[in-house]
Amino acid sequence: MITGVSGGLGRAFATAALEAGHTVVGTVRNDADAAAFTALHPERAHARVLDVTDDEAVFAVTGEVEEAIGPVDVLIANAGYGLEGTFEETSLADLRAQFDVNVFGAAATIQAVLPFMRRRRRGHILAVTSMGGLVGFPGVSAYCGSKYALEGILEAIGKEVAAFGIHVTAVEPGSFRTDWAGRSMIRAPRTIPDYDDLFEPVRAARQKADGQQPGDPARAAAALLRVLGTPGPPAHLVLGSDALRLVRAGREAVDRDLDTWEEATLSTDFPQPRGTAR
Repeated sequence: MITGVSGGLGRAFATAALEAGHTVVGTVRNDADAAAFTALHPERAHARVLDVTDDEAVFAVTGEVEEAIGPVDVLIANAGYGLEGTFEETSLADLRAQFDVNVFGAAATIQAVLPFMRRRRRGHILAVTSMGGLVGFPGVSAYCGSKYALEGILEAIGKEVAAFGIHVTAVEPGSFRTDWAGRSMIRAPRTIPDYDDLFEPVRAARQKADGQQPGDPARAAAALLRVLGTPGPPAHLVLGSDALRLVRAGREAVDRDLDTWEEATLSTDFPQPRGTAR
């Protein structure tokens, strides 16, 4: 079961799975996209129109899929979108909407499949976060925040369900040639000139790179399928050379802060009695 298969990485994941012989239930937002998805393979491609922010619908569709099509062995929670804008210029309504889709939509889908997987004592849950879920970038604070939140949820879930034979993987793509920076991007209005020097070059570079990103969605799908067939799959799957470089740089920055401020960190514990090993 893959959410958000009308285009981008979701469509690439679904297409690769169908070509590998899997039965795929793909969620879309309208009937036209449903017909287009079903046409990929009339026997094994099953479309469901679903708004992942509708909790009741998510649970209802999942239950219907389990009964009518078969057990959901793999969930790929892919549905989401980008919100571009500096934090101060992003309305709280837009921030909530970003979390509603990227965090709560994924959370609802995961909660819907978990009871079935838990009873069967098997399954693999994957959710598409982003390199922006491991390192923050200026101009997409709401998006990064939503992906950081999803990362934390996934890591905790993975530790909760491991004993049931259920694997959990956060998929962290870099820049891929999808509609993320185009049709799937909402842009907050510019209102504060103080951010022009920082943000305008960032926006211009992102728009210029649209369609020239280094990541190939088909190759990302192939990598995902390899993970599905591997015993002990990763909790984190970074996809793309740019993601690897930027995530590593972000982790190194955190390590530098840990090292630089270690004394301050350790100073906050209650003093230990003399002669007690730390």
